Amino acid sequence: MVVSGSCIGAHNTAIYLALHKLGASTVLISLMATVSALPYTLFTLPAGAIADMVDRKKILLFVQLWHAALAIALALLWMTHLLNPYLILASAFLFSAGFAFGSPAHSSVIAEIASSEELSSAYTLAGLQMDVSGIIGPLFSALLLPLAGASFIFGANGVGFLLMFLAILQWKRVKTQSKLPLENFFESLSTAIRYVRYTPGIRVLLVRHALFSFFISIIPSLMPVVGLKELHLEAADLGFLFTSMAVGSVVSGAFIIPWARARYSPQHITTAANLMLLLNCCLMVLVHRPFVFLLVAALGGMGWTISASELWVASQRAMPDWARGRMNATMVMVAQAATALGGVIWGLAAHHVGVVPTFFGAAAVGILIMIVVRIVPGLQVSIDFTKSLSSESAPISTGTHTVDSSRLPPLRTVQYRSPRNLKSIQPVATNASN
Repeated sequence: MVVSGSCIGAHNTAIYLALHKLGASTVLISLMATVSALPYTLFTLPAGAIADMVDRKKILLFVQLWHAALAIALALLWMTHLLNPYLILASAFLFSAGFAFGSPAHSSVIAEIASSEELSSAYTLAGLQMDVSGIIGPLFSALLLPLAGASFIFGANGVGFLLMFLAILQWKRVKTQSKLPLENFFESLSTAIRYVRYTPGIRVLLVRHALFSFFISIIPSLMPVVGLKELHLEAADLGFLFTSMAVGSVVSGAFIIPWARARYSPQHITTAANLMLLLNCCLMVLVHRPFVFLLVAALGGMGWTISASELWVASQRAMPDWARGRMNATMVMVAQAATALGGVIWGLAAHHVGVVPTFFGAAAVGILIMIVVRIVPGLQVSIDFTKSLSSESAPISTGTHTVDSSRLPPLRTVQYRSPRNLKSIQPVATNASN
C-alpha cells in the first residue's frame, strides 16, 4: 500500500505541474478540490449500500483496475500533447469516482480486521501509511518531474494500482461477510436514511464532519495557488509542500495522537487541533519565505490529521456493524459535499477578493463556528459520547427461575382427525389439565 500510495502522491503533484504548464487560472486550480470531492457526494452512499451487499474484496479489485486504466490513459494523452485543463479536471472526477466506490468497502474492511479495542490504532496506522506515502510520493515527484516528465509519473501510478490489485488478490479473508438475506438496493438506502434520521449521535457526527470539511477545504483548494502565484514556486516544487504536510501528519499520527488520547477527551483534542488550523490559515498568507512556508504546511498537516482522525474513530464507534458500510458512506458523502462546496467558495473568493482576504475570512468563519457550537443551547456537537459506546450485542441473561404452576392457565389439548376432504376436519378428543 505504501508503494501505491506513493505513486498516488506523485501523481497529484504531476497534475498540478500539468495544469500550470497548460496555463490554468486560479479558479481552475482551486476547482481541483471540488471536482475531486464531488464524486464522493454523488456516489458514496450508493457505494456504501453496495459494500454491505456485495463482496468487498471484489469491489476493491475493480477499483484498482479502474484507476490503473485512468492513469495509463493520462500518460498517453500527455505524451501525445492531447491533454488540456478540462480533461485533467475530468480525470480527477473519474479518479475520485473510483475512490468513492472503494472508500466504504476499504473502511469496512479495516473495521472487519481489527477488534473493537484495536480500532483506534488500526485507523491511525492506516492514516499513518497514507501519510508516509504522502511524504515519499510528492518528494519523488518533485525530484523526477524535471528529469522524466509527467508521463512517467502517470504511468508509474498505473503500475502502482496494478500492484495493489495483485496484493488484494492474495488477501484471504478471516471473517466472511454476512450471508443473511439483505434488502434490495433502494431499501438499503432508505434504511440508512432512517437510521441517520432517528439516531441523534450520528447526526452530531455528520454535522461535525460537514463543518470540519468545509473549513479544511481551503488548504487543498488554495495552498497550490499560494505556492504558484504568491511564492512563485516552480510547479515541481509543490511536491515539497505536499511532503511537508505529510511529515506533519506522520508526526501527529505517530506521537501526538497517542499521547493526547491517553490524557484528553476526543472533544478537547479536536478543539486544540482546530485552533491549530485557524493559526495555520493566518500563517499561510503572512509567511513569504518558501523554507518557512514548509513549516507552515507541516503545521497544517498536523492539525488536519489530528482532527480528522478523532472524528473518524468517533464515527466508527457510533456505527452498528450491520450498517457500517452505509454509515461510512454517509459520513464520507457529507464530508466531501462540504469539501466540494468549500472548494468552490474559497476559489471564487480568492479570484475576486484575493488570496489573503480569503484566508483571513476563513479563519474568522472558523472562530465563529467554534464559538456558536460551544455556547448556543441546542447546537453543542461534542463527540465525547462515543467513548462509552459499544457495538457488541447485549449479554444474554441466564439462570433458573421457580414458577408457581397454580398461577398458570389450564393446558388444553385438542386432537384432530385429518380426512381426505380438508373442509370436514372435526375434533375427536379434548383433554384439559392444570
